[in-house]
Amino acid sequence: MTDTGFTPDPGAIPDPDAISPDKVVVVAFADDAKAYEALATVKQLDRDEQIDLVEGVVVTRDEDGRVHVQDEAGDHSLAGTASGGLIGLLIGILGGPLGVLLGGATGLLLGSLWDLDDADTTESALGEVSKSVQVGRNSLLAQVIEQSPEVLDTAMAQLGGTVVRRPVYEIEGEIARGQEAQREAKKQANAKLREARDEKARAQAHAKVEELKSKLHLDRKHATTGS
Repeated sequence: MTDTGFTPDPGAIPDPDAISPDKVVVVAFADDAKAYEALATVKQLDRDEQIDLVEGVVVTRDEDGRVHVQDEAGDHSLAGTASGGLIGLLIGILGGPLGVLLGGATGLLLGSLWDLDDADTTESALGEVSKSVQVGRNSLLAQVIEQSPEVLDTAMAQLGGTVVRRPVYEIEGEIARGQEAQREAKKQANAKLREARDEKARAQAHAKVEELKSKLHLDRKHATTGS
């Protein structure tokens, strides 16, 4: 990821476009073919130095909620550039199954982004991005550095696209908080397991003592009877 050297002020909440030029954008289209044109367009804008395209890919969501890279339809040279960066990570997170670790080896327990309601998505950057990748439709998912949103907005509007953008630091912040929540959940689960093991051990010890006491009582009874 390109380092812009920008550090946002946590005490201020201005327009996201004024906070940081480093964005994650999702562009939805009524015509699926336009998503490939859009990717070609952002690559051209990058070559023209109007924006800096860090990563970009055409994706779609299936009926099960999983997100797939469209690497077989259209021109393969336009399939995308997502790799091991933020966009590649997002594809795993946004398309993760319900209630399980999302993003594979990243170990992120973020819950079901796809099931967030409209009120939740306005508060969650990941939720808003996720909701913009619709079932059965192609979308452009990209990380760009832009000094002004007008360049990309104008280009995507010409293709009939609707642009949603969130600052990268918001996306990364939510991912980090999700990972921390996963760690905390694991700690709590381990603590409960230890507690259960301790209770089991105490119960087993108590049962063993009761068994020995019972055996001792029988031995004494037999000794008394024999005398």
